[in-house]
Amino acid sequence: MDDLLASIGLTHGTRSSRKGTWTDGARKPVGKKKKLAAETTKAPTPKIDFDFSPLLAKAPAVVHGFSTRSGGVTRVYRPGLPKSQGDLNLGFTTHDERKNVETNRTRLMQALLGKEAKDWKLVTLQQRHTPVVRVLRDADATHLRGDAVMTDLPHRLLGVMTADCIPVLLYDRKNGAVAAFHAGWRGTLARIVERGVGTMKIEYGSEPKDIVAAIGAGIGPCCYAVGEEVRHEFESQFAYAPELFSDVYESDPIRDKYPLLFLTARAPGHSPIGPQLHLDLWEANRRQLLDAGVTAKKISVVGTCTACGTSRYFSHRTEEGFTGRMMSVIGVR
Repeated sequence: MDDLLASIGLTHGTRSSRKGTWTDGARKPVGKKKKLAAETTKAPTPKIDFDFSPLLAKAPAVVHGFSTRSGGVTRVYRPGLPKSQGDLNLGFTTHDERKNVETNRTRLMQALLGKEAKDWKLVTLQQRHTPVVRVLRDADATHLRGDAVMTDLPHRLLGVMTADCIPVLLYDRKNGAVAAFHAGWRGTLARIVERGVGTMKIEYGSEPKDIVAAIGAGIGPCCYAVGEEVRHEFESQFAYAPELFSDVYESDPIRDKYPLLFLTARAPGHSPIGPQLHLDLWEANRRQLLDAGVTAKKISVVGTCTACGTSRYFSHRTEEGFTGRMMSVIGVR
């Protein structure tokens, strides 16, 4: 063959074949090429963001955090998110899959506890906007009915779920007891936080001066419009109730520019035009802590409105009920 090629001015190629790669005139299949590094590297797990209390963060024996909505695998509430991102829904809601919530809860534990997570148990509540406070004595219990829970057992992460309501976390520095509260307007009206401090006194001998408190993100006075009946309820219970309510006028550029278009024939006082009545649940719960004897300098307030910040938080009101749940947790080592 070489002589034939040479007779017409051609030469045999100089590139040699790899030994053993030919059989009966055909090349044997070669092993699969290695994938590029970009194809084989897994996408990093999205970071979970928390709000923390600067006061509780100073206590080395305490683990705590107020979760936000970032860093999970839930996509039903925001399907437009990039594939590498998801919501950290921590409640077993109607719309989300249970396996997603379980994965999200595992991520929460690992983000807060790291390698310690395997030694801890998450304790949650079946919440119903009640003033019921539960005491965790059974080391094996992981789910209770009520809207507040407390314990002095170590390695128990107490969690309350919210999506506008106010989460409150307490820590007794002297006796090592912790408590978590879910305080909507009904629970706040029923003095659930104040009851909780009293229960800690009975159960653990806690002194209010030894308690450190943290109030997490929730719907703020900027967004929490309520009816007159709610104001009447609060005024029947709290002497400081007038300080909790404010009149807020909505800014509407069309109404401001063309006020005559919105005139009505109704008698004065019967027109829907006017200010909205807004309630400050942060302050309401802070005042309850003060009334229970907790000192002002040992109370921290995150002060971020969930209804204003749905890019970071779940909000039942802003998202009209189609939303997930955040979880506020506390425990002692």
